Amino acid sequence: MVMPLNLLEKSMDRRVSLLLKDGRILEGKLAGFDEYMNMVLEETAEHTITAEERRLGTVVLRGNNVVSIAPI
Repeated sequence: MVMPLNLLEKSMDRRVSLLLKDGRILEGKLAGFDEYMNMVLEETAEHTITAEERRLGTVVLRGNNVVSIAPI
């Protein structure tokens, strides 16, 4: 099993896809994180259930909103 913080460390400066508790998917380049899995994503795009896409730019995300993390 891959531990989340290890995955984040290996994914620094790479694109990741995050599934959030509310069903949205954020895709962006991981610019930073801390021990609570709070993250900074750059060049972020938000995808919703209705297949809409919004460009968000740089996002600071609280770790407790994340359900899953996947490298792209």
